[in-house]
Amino acid sequence: MPRPTPPDDRVIVRRRQVGEQIRRVREDHNFTQQDVCGRSGIDIATYSRIEQGHASPLLDTLIRIADAIGCELADLVR
Repeated sequence: MPRPTPPDDRVIVRRRQVGEQIRRVREDHNFTQQDVCGRSGIDIATYSRIEQGHASPLLDTLIRIADAIGCELADLVR
């Protein structure tokens, strides 16, 4: 089975920006990573990797994060 092509630098930069935005929104709502994980059911290691830009979250995961924080989905990717 062929290996997937790694993302180019442009994608990696944008993924990090999204992770930073998720962290800002979480902090603006005074939540810890543990709070968001407890409310969303997302594993803390996975969530941390999303905020650091090391993992690309599925749309379903972004929806769960937005619901856990109590914000609009669009707020996470501005």
